[in-house]
Amino acid sequence: MASAVEELQKDLEEVKALLEKTTRKRVRDALTSEKSKIETEIKNKMQQKSQRKAELDNEKPAAVVAPITTGYTVKISNYGWDQSDKFVKIYITLTGVHQVPTENVQVHFTERSFDLLVKNLNGKSYSMIVNNLLKPISVEGSSKKVKTDTVIILCRKKAENTRWDYLTQVEKECKEKE
Repeated sequence: MASAVEELQKDLEEVKALLEKTTRKRVRDALTSEKSKIETEIKNKMQQKSQRKAELDNEKPAAVVAPITTGYTVKISNYGWDQSDKFVKIYITLTGVHQVPTENVQVHFTERSFDLLVKNLNGKSYSMIVNNLLKPISVEGSSKKVKTDTVIILCRKKAENTRWDYLTQVEKECKEKE
């Protein structure tokens, strides 16, 4: 009979295989969350195993490494933006973001929105969702860059050489009411 750790490792491999196949953001986020849970569970089981072994050998237990768990999600509301003829650029400052694995920084684009998710940065996740962009963007031409302590989201304008006075439709309506 396979040990609990071996079973968890098989589960982890299957979740990773599903993650590679998924195209839907909500499903990908659920699988990523499940992957983190399984990895934490494997680490905890391995620690318990090594502690039991150390107790049986009457040795001092090895240093216990705290499992990496992501706490809560912080909503990002502080950002800056700029534009060129081809792109609208959104600048988000997150201390230490350049040190997390690149797969932990995810951006999902649609024609009129984007959402950013930075996972496991200093024990927290960070999220920014911008809906109702002022004008449509090219999903394929849009991308992200991770620089020192900064994430830059590059939204490719569908209509080049056009000026955006506001980032979102809501922002435009609010300013016009004033």
